[in-house]
Amino acid sequence: MFEAFYGMTRTPFPRDVAPDALYASPAVEEILGRLHYAAARQWFVVVTGDCGVGKSTVLRHFRRQLDPTAYTLLYVADSKLTPRTFYPALLEQLGYEPHRPSSAVKHQLHRELEVLYGLHHRRAIVVVDEAHLLSRTMVEELRFVVSSQMDGQSPLTLVLVGQTDLWERLRLQAYTAIRQRINLQCRLPAWDRAEVGAYIQHQLQVAGVDHALFTDTALDVIYQFSGGAARAINQVCTQSLFYGAQQGHRVIDDRIITQVIQGELS
Repeated sequence: MFEAFYGMTRTPFPRDVAPDALYASPAVEEILGRLHYAAARQWFVVVTGDCGVGKSTVLRHFRRQLDPTAYTLLYVADSKLTPRTFYPALLEQLGYEPHRPSSAVKHQLHRELEVLYGLHHRRAIVVVDEAHLLSRTMVEELRFVVSSQMDGQSPLTLVLVGQTDLWERLRLQAYTAIRQRINLQCRLPAWDRAEVGAYIQHQLQVAGVDHALFTDTALDVIYQFSGGAARAINQVCTQSLFYGAQQGHRVIDDRIITQVIQGELS
C-alpha cells in the first residue's frame, strides 16, 4: 500500500534483509569478519547483543556468505534444548537417522563429522541461537562438544548466540571450564543516532527513494524510542509509512512518529 504512495520499488525495513539491502555498519562488518576467521580455524565463538539489535540478521548473512563446498552450517534454536535432543537435531540436518539407543547418538555425530571433514573436506559450523536460555546441563554438554578432537583437529566450529546476559552468565565461576575454551567473544551493539539515520536512509535508497522521507526531528524521535535497536526501528518506520500514506503525508515528521508510537507501539 504505502510502497505505491511513496514511489518505492520494494518494501523497506523487512524482517529478512536481502544481501544487497544489508546495512553494513562497522560493528556488523567486524562481527562477520570474526565469524569467518573463526570458521576457518574451528573456533568456539560467543556472540551477544541486546534484544532486537540484529543478531539474527548477522547470522543469516554469515550463512549466505559461506562457501557451501567448504562449510556446512547446522542451526539450533530451542530454549528447552537438552543433550538428548541436541545431537539428533544435528544429525537430522546432516541427513542421517539418529541411532538407537540415544547414548550412541553422540558417537554417531562425531563419526559423521569426521566423514564430512575427512572425505568431503567440509567443516561443520554449529550455531546455537537463544543460548542465554540454555540450562546449565546443556551449557556443560557444549564444553564436551568443543573439547572432542578428531585426528588432532576438530572439524567443528561452535557459535553460541544470545542476549547480553549470556556473557554475564558465562563469567560466573560455575562456568569457568567452558569459558576457558571460548576463543572469541563478539558483542553487537545498538546503533547510535548517526547510525540510525544512516540505516533508515539506506533502507529507503534500496527501496528506490532518492530523497529524505523522514525529517531530522523524526529521526531523533525514532532513535529515542528504539534505543538504536534495528527491530524497533523497523517497526516504527513501517507503521509510520502506513499512517503517512493513509493520511496523504509525503514527508514523515516527528508528529507522525509520536502519534504512531503512542497509538500503535505503546
